[in-house]
Amino acid sequence: MLQLPKVVGHRGAMAYAPENTLDSFREAHRRGATWVEIDVKLTSDGVPIVMHDDSLKRTTGVDRLAAETPAAELPASVPTFEQAIACFGELGLGCNIEIKPCPGREAETARVAVATLRRLWPSRLPAPLLSSFKDASLAAAREAAPEFARALLIDELKDDWRDRAKALEAVGINTSGKRLTAPRAVEIKKAGYLLSTYTINDPEVARVLVAMGTDCVISDAPDVILKALA
Repeated sequence: MLQLPKVVGHRGAMAYAPENTLDSFREAHRRGATWVEIDVKLTSDGVPIVMHDDSLKRTTGVDRLAAETPAAELPASVPTFEQAIACFGELGLGCNIEIKPCPGREAETARVAVATLRRLWPSRLPAPLLSSFKDASLAAAREAAPEFARALLIDELKDDWRDRAKALEAVGINTSGKRLTAPRAVEIKKAGYLLSTYTINDPEVARVLVAMGTDCVISDAPDVILKALA
């Protein structure tokens, strides 16, 4: 069974360093996080990179789509997935890898991500968790590499959550901590799923969510939430 920590650093520790960068992963580690959450998508030439948005503009200032940019032309601040994995190996960090495909590349992104994990994930690290809002990405990941645990990302839980999770053979549900209700949390836990909530930076909210059954809180400020839950 997958073991998740109480707190995971969101895109590293984005309260303190630019999101989804090696600096952010190092900052999360420095502040006590043992796991981070990252986003993986593909460049135009099929290289997996750590980037949340479809466009590079918000995080790098470059007004260009990731899917239309070859890896060699990426800004230096954008790490490849390979570089991120090497960093996790160096720091001893576990990882929740969100498959964040550009439109139309749901299955392809998943297949490349899991192939990279199979090739490079250090055996000394805890087994990673794959998550995605895209059922097609998780289905492709399950088909290509069933050994990697999967969590379904759902911003607002509807009554079909269980059918979707079951179809994907997911072990966890990752959902918005601001929208999660206590009855739904009980339902998820009773059904045997790991429950992670994002993006929680308020210590009191984190404590309430844990009391409701949350196993793992994903936070921009992992040190603050670690202290609150200690």
